Amino acid sequence: MSRRYIGWVAGAAAAVLVAAGAITYAVAEDTGGADPKTPAADSADAGFARDMAVHHQQAVEMSYIVRDRTGDEDVRRLAYDIAQTQSNQRGMLLGWLDLWGLPKVSADPPMTWMGMGDMPAGKDGALMPGMATNSELKKLGSLKGKQAEVLYLQLMTDHHKGGIHMAEGCVAKCTVDVEKRLARGMVDAQQSELQVMAGMLEERGARPRS
Repeated sequence: MSRRYIGWVAGAAAAVLVAAGAITYAVAEDTGGADPKTPAADSADAGFARDMAVHHQQAVEMSYIVRDRTGDEDVRRLAYDIAQTQSNQRGMLLGWLDLWGLPKVSADPPMTWMGMGDMPAGKDGALMPGMATNSELKKLGSLKGKQAEVLYLQLMTDHHKGGIHMAEGCVAKCTVDVEKRLARGMVDAQQSELQVMAGMLEERGARPRS
């Protein structure tokens, strides 16, 4: 699986880097700054950009934690790819909010734009579905080797499932075409990574938590 995965990572990383500039430029053209197409602060477009930026930040954090806790090359490559991809996408999401002249934080509960604003408040720092708790992050930082690898893969599996659900919400509700395209790309990429992570967990005698 190692060689196959390495090739997949290289291709995915290259595609993300090439697409990033084009997508950012296309958003500027689509919305035209103060153009009537600019999304409202309470729109799905703005809500997705804000919430996914927060969601992505935790994935980046978890990925850098595990890179320092294991010497396994496949896990380190996966973590690096996730960190780079999601950091890049987070920058685009926050950049779009700047472009639209919209705030990066909202007084509304997370995922209100998806009709989920009345969900129970996240416990122990887990603000949205799939996000790890503060206790889980602390535990990840205390483990090494195989134990760190398994917990990371399990946490990131949950994280991706929550991210896919949110991205699918944008595909259904967002109005800016290139943002919808980015969301579709997130769904496809994270579903592929879920398959990779399931195989990695199986190799370690473990399974996803849900």
